[in-house]
Amino acid sequence: MTATTTERQAMTARELARIVLAGEQLFILDVRNESDYREWRIEGKSIDTVNIPYFDLLDGVDEALVHIPAGRRVLVVCAKEGASMFVAEQLVAAGLKSVFYLEGGMKAWSEHLEPVRIGDLAGGGSLYQFVRLGKGCLSYMAISRGEAAVIDATRMTQVFEQFAAEQGVRIKHALDTHLHADHISGGRKLAERTGATYWLPPKDADEVTFAYEKLEEGRDIAVGETTIRIQPVYSPGHTIGSTSFIVDDRYLLTGDILFIESIGRPDLAGKAEDWVGDLRETLYHRYKALAQELNVLPAHFGKTSELGEEGRVMATLGELYRSNPGLNIREEAAFRREVTGHLPPQPHAYREIRQTNMGLLAPGDEEQREMEIGPNRCAVHDR
Repeated sequence: MTATTTERQAMTARELARIVLAGEQLFILDVRNESDYREWRIEGKSIDTVNIPYFDLLDGVDEALVHIPAGRRVLVVCAKEGASMFVAEQLVAAGLKSVFYLEGGMKAWSEHLEPVRIGDLAGGGSLYQFVRLGKGCLSYMAISRGEAAVIDATRMTQVFEQFAAEQGVRIKHALDTHLHADHISGGRKLAERTGATYWLPPKDADEVTFAYEKLEEGRDIAVGETTIRIQPVYSPGHTIGSTSFIVDDRYLLTGDILFIESIGRPDLAGKAEDWVGDLRETLYHRYKALAQELNVLPAHFGKTSELGEEGRVMATLGELYRSNPGLNIREEAAFRREVTGHLPPQPHAYREIRQTNMGLLAPGDEEQREMEIGPNRCAVHDR
């Protein structure tokens, strides 16, 4: 991607992701409607952004030029691509250099997954985190001796298949920590495409229409010479079946129970008052009994401030007990009030997403994209 150009150029979601993760400077002109921009936008440590709707720029881009700092690389963003191409062309005609439009628009941004290496596993294996910057979703792949397990896969299963092929490994297991409500799981589809075993907590699977392997306490899942140990860390609260994974005695995959700056919400099945007690029991007792040196790897993040070195979303359990507000509410009554009284809006189309993940609905590709548009809202304190 050329740094300076006198013509508009396309910037791919992958290129944008690497700019965000590297903390590079970028000025974004978002030409979507104000309501869409307020709901969900591209963010990053060194990213500045302004929203001027496309229809306000049809007769000229003077209003935008006032906001754009001299000499900055500029990215124009819209929902799908077309409007940003037009505006980028007008900016170049007005004399700006280094002007780009986001190829595929926010739809492409929502679907991009960026693999980040977390660390080594025993026996020569590796653990990778797949960061979905446009949605805040996090998936994982544990690799050891020619085999792989994918945890909390998104519906873009080709990303995991391609990565496994590049690593020369076969996907043997696909696992979901719980029945997701904010995005469509790719776990079952990935298992079907690769011949892997699909695992799901049985307490979340009362209404599913497909076969699965029961993800229960005490069952060890072997991946090459690494073992993903499903210890007695049944961790309900976000859902009644939520189950955490301990990988290689070093990593705690918490699903949507515990995040870096917040905790999971208990209301996406309409049972907040029933499940808030389970959530507290998991966070304040079950997790408290685990080794505090475990590296917490959640299934989501809510803010770019949770992105660490090279984009990793990770912190030790001990660090989170010191810094995470959701882990420092002493009185149970206060915890209940805080959790049930400060819930963000529910995810877009979450009922339909849950039904899709149960196998009760079978939406097409475009409908699935529309169902997932917007930020994740799995945490109590998000946004």
